[in-house]
Amino acid sequence: MDFNSNSMDIEVCSSYEEISIKAKDIIVDQLWRHRSLRLCAATGGSPTGLYKELAGEFRNQPDLFDQLHVIKLDEWGGLDMAHPGTCETYLQQHIIQPLKIGGDRYLSFQSNPADPLAECNKIRNDLNRLGGIDICILGLGMNGHLALNEPGSFLESQCHVAQLDPQSLEHPMLGNGERPKYGLTLGMAEILQAKQIILLISGKKKKDIAFKLLSSKRVTTFLPASFVWLHPHVKCLTDREAYAGMV
Repeated sequence: MDFNSNSMDIEVCSSYEEISIKAKDIIVDQLWRHRSLRLCAATGGSPTGLYKELAGEFRNQPDLFDQLHVIKLDEWGGLDMAHPGTCETYLQQHIIQPLKIGGDRYLSFQSNPADPLAECNKIRNDLNRLGGIDICILGLGMNGHLALNEPGSFLESQCHVAQLDPQSLEHPMLGNGERPKYGLTLGMAEILQAKQIILLISGKKKKDIAFKLLSSKRVTTFLPASFVWLHPHVKCLTDREAYAGMV
């Protein structure tokens, strides 16, 4: 089922697997048109199925991915890069190694830089040199955050060091171990300057926050994900469990 709005194409899928396949098809279609595609990759449960589908596509036609660039969306700060809970560990496992993305085609935050502000400035400058983002993969945080742009009285426009919301510190990918001290994240302007956004929402645990986002086009810094309503090309793929609050 498709629900077209002025700025978001919302498609309700029958399952998480269907979400993943449809997102993969969008990326593969764009890769055929633009081989040096710049893909900004989120982490967490929502995009894992998508990355599995891309890995399967790579096995069938590896040459399609030989110019793909990957940009890390955000990172948990203060953890060693090899920590099992870092975005780096996740992306290496699910997309960088499966798609054989070389270091020259991967723009990545260091998770434990000596100078976090300098690290953000570097990422900001490198992203500008790269030419920005073609497709940005996003999940919807339980608190409505977008990347690690956390709810609050204001949002940062550019790559920055983020103070983490307590709810973010309970993210499942962190497990029960060491907690990050801060976040490193692309800012709202850098995300919204992407040519296309694919927003993935799945599972009944996302029902309440999905309702807050999708039931109103109001934009507020206390729900950072609401800023996607300002973007002209957003594809939202959600399953029936997450969309249940809307019907």
